[in-house]
Amino acid sequence: LARGEIQCVGATTLDEYRNHIEKDGALERRFQKIIVDPTTSEETLQILQNIKDRYEEHHNVRYTDEALKSCVTLTERYVSDRNFPDKAIDALDEAGSRVHISNITIPKIIETMEQELEEVEQLKNDAVKDQKYELAASYRDKQRQLLVALEAEEKRWEKEIKEKPEIVDDQKVAEVVAMISGVPVQRIAQAEGQRLLEMRDVLKSQVIGQDEALDKIVKAIQRNRVGLKDPNKPIGTFMFLGPTGVGKTHLAKKLAEFLFDSTDNLIRVDMSEYMEKFTVSRLVGAPPGYVGYEEGGQLTEKVRHKPYSVVLLDEIEKAHPDVFNLLLQVLDEGHITDSLGRKIDFKNTILIMTSNIGTRQLKDFGRGVGFSTSSDLSDAEHARSVIKKALSKAFAPEFLNRVDDLVMFDQLSRESIYKIIDLELEGFYKRVEEIGFTIEISDDAKEFIASKGYDVQYGARPLKRAIQKYLEDEMAEMIILTSVSEGDSIKVEFDKEKQKIVMNVTKAEKSLKKEN
Repeated sequence: LARGEIQCVGATTLDEYRNHIEKDGALERRFQKIIVDPTTSEETLQILQNIKDRYEEHHNVRYTDEALKSCVTLTERYVSDRNFPDKAIDALDEAGSRVHISNITIPKIIETMEQELEEVEQLKNDAVKDQKYELAASYRDKQRQLLVALEAEEKRWEKEIKEKPEIVDDQKVAEVVAMISGVPVQRIAQAEGQRLLEMRDVLKSQVIGQDEALDKIVKAIQRNRVGLKDPNKPIGTFMFLGPTGVGKTHLAKKLAEFLFDSTDNLIRVDMSEYMEKFTVSRLVGAPPGYVGYEEGGQLTEKVRHKPYSVVLLDEIEKAHPDVFNLLLQVLDEGHITDSLGRKIDFKNTILIMTSNIGTRQLKDFGRGVGFSTSSDLSDAEHARSVIKKALSKAFAPEFLNRVDDLVMFDQLSRESIYKIIDLELEGFYKRVEEIGFTIEISDDAKEFIASKGYDVQYGARPLKRAIQKYLEDEMAEMIILTSVSEGDSIKVEFDKEKQKIVMNVTKAEKSLKKEN
């Protein structure tokens, strides 16, 4: 190299160059460094149009123009840890391969001939074992004839396939990108208009009494999905505010379920674990020289492995103020750099922060307490003003200014509690059916449990405890003490005189006799 006797062109990544070549000054001096940037979307599309013939011939398919565009647009949006043109070419190749393999169906005639060939082979071997050589020779001749016929049939089939190549459309590309990125196909390619319109109703059936909060969430997601949202920011960043037990965390879970078809895509971080200054670095990873440096951060690693998720930062007001400074970059630019220097992409996450801030002041001053009614609007307004004041004291203006929406959750009304008890009882009904009984609960019994399971301070959380105390415990005791057998039906009623829940069992045998 020094004498100029050989010409050498090398290709490597920036990291590898820094680690192996840059350290050796003599070697580095003899190379001219040329940085090759990733291609743009337009250049990548042109590359795909130029190379598609080679892939069409190899996979025996035909790519539509929409498929080529989808290779570029979908990988640009959903495959953030790789560069153009590599990721788009991969999507093109895998889509062609997927279509080709899925459409290979061997004709019945070839299967029959292969089976016949195996049978003749077996007969020939049996004849040789029995020393019937003339018979074996006849089977050998038949075997040769079958092989010639099979080869001819296979050539004819291959020719037929070549004449009718399969079409690779944008839907097939979407399936491949879904497989690479882990995002459900319908979220990428489905005409989502109908699904987005249904979103409000679906969530309202699962999260009771918080219609205003739901409307804000749905509108933000609709803005994003139709392409009006800034692509360099998260899908949405929200701060859920309100008393405990009114559905803030529950809404985040249901949102993840609706958008990603699973709660596995909910990344929950309990911010009470980050109250001290020295714990803040755990979010993005320990700095060099500290224990756990190469392990990465607790938040960044989860988002790196699941870039399409709902990130729930629970009880955000309990975190150290340095955490808010760390999150500024996520809220503004849609990414954060971890301790290993990797850029973690938050552009496809929904960031939800929950807080009970201001609720203690409300409790102490005694306003906004009790079931809300139409005449209690002033109490709701008062509660919101108290929460906003507490919020402005606890968080810096530049942090609050970067949050898309401050979503207020109100106290639950009596009607909401009755709807929630029906949702909570669904799980109880299923468990009862699994052990072989049928159960019916009267409205009076539900009303009694709802009244016992609502607490001003704790919202609807005590409902589960009330169901456990007045239904599950009573039923367990009854099953153990009495001869209740599978198929029996249990009716749960409320005795107004004794002010207690009463359970009556109807035997399955008696009901059969009555029918007879």
